Amino acid sequence: MNLKSIKILYIGNQLSKHGINVSTIETLAPLLSKEGYEIVTSSSQKNIFFRFFSMIKATFVNASKVDYVLIDTYSTLNFWYAFAVSQLCRVLNIKYIPILHGGKLPEKIDKFPYLTGLVFKNAYVNSVPSQFLFQKLKSKSWNNCIFIPNQIEIDNYSFQTRRNVNPKLLWVRSLTPIYNPKMAIEVLEQVIQSYPEAELCMIGPEKGMTINELSTYAATKKVKVTFTGKLSKPEWTKRAAHYDIFINTTHFDNTPVSVMEAMALGLPVVSTNVGGIPYLLQNNETALLVQDAAVDEMVQAIIKLIENPELASKLSQNGRALVEQFDWNGVKNQWKEILK
Repeated sequence: MNLKSIKILYIGNQLSKHGINVSTIETLAPLLSKEGYEIVTSSSQKNIFFRFFSMIKATFVNASKVDYVLIDTYSTLNFWYAFAVSQLCRVLNIKYIPILHGGKLPEKIDKFPYLTGLVFKNAYVNSVPSQFLFQKLKSKSWNNCIFIPNQIEIDNYSFQTRRNVNPKLLWVRSLTPIYNPKMAIEVLEQVIQSYPEAELCMIGPEKGMTINELSTYAATKKVKVTFTGKLSKPEWTKRAAHYDIFINTTHFDNTPVSVMEAMALGLPVVSTNVGGIPYLLQNNETALLVQDAAVDEMVQAIIKLIENPELASKLSQNGRALVEQFDWNGVKNQWKEILK
């Protein structure tokens, strides 16, 4: 099959124009297109029901035209569009490739073993971006799994080694309970006790929690937090140059691109040690890891970085070296191997 003739339908949430963070479909689809693949995508409908029907319609309409269907597969409500599209692909005899996301997918697999098995066991191949999820699927004897990490274009991230770091904290995720944004505020509250000049910037769109709600919470803690709302990648990476430590407070995670991007910029990372995080990061080598919701531990880790320039520099440089392995120039060859 000639590369130029390979046609792909990509199913996922294209919602950045509605104020939601850019998703994998919005980054991977253009990169594959640049490599010569013909890509059709669905869907950018904001309403979840309209989006679902748009995805189903796109699968029917393109069934005889495409060689593969890529399906962004999440662990929450959006799992069910992946289920429906995958089973439709089976009926229509189309090769489909789930691209797994979401730190709660293992829970979904355990809760719905039969239904998730229908999706993953019958896939042409499962693209798994973390060793955490890879091991979970392998434990089910689903051997059609390939580890393909989340990709970044490393040249888009200006590296700045952090050594003598200040308590200038950066947090970048959607404002949703699963990412535990209130913990970041609680961390700032304690850091200020040792470093009154400490500051926190939280970047991300509202998704289940509002800026007003979190601002009110910060006020009860007697701390001031900068909330920017959603920023474009160039906007937030430029702002990141003014901060020294990246904190990741999530309850669940897989292989978070925001953490990878922070390391690409040279920010030492302090993260909760949940889900796929310990498969991505090594404590005291590429990041400092603390237990889920452990505010005191995260505060002590931040102070440790401030008081230990050698450690801060080590994490900064090791983090950049780690994410250079995820550059698109290397990852694209893995996709080309699958999409022959």
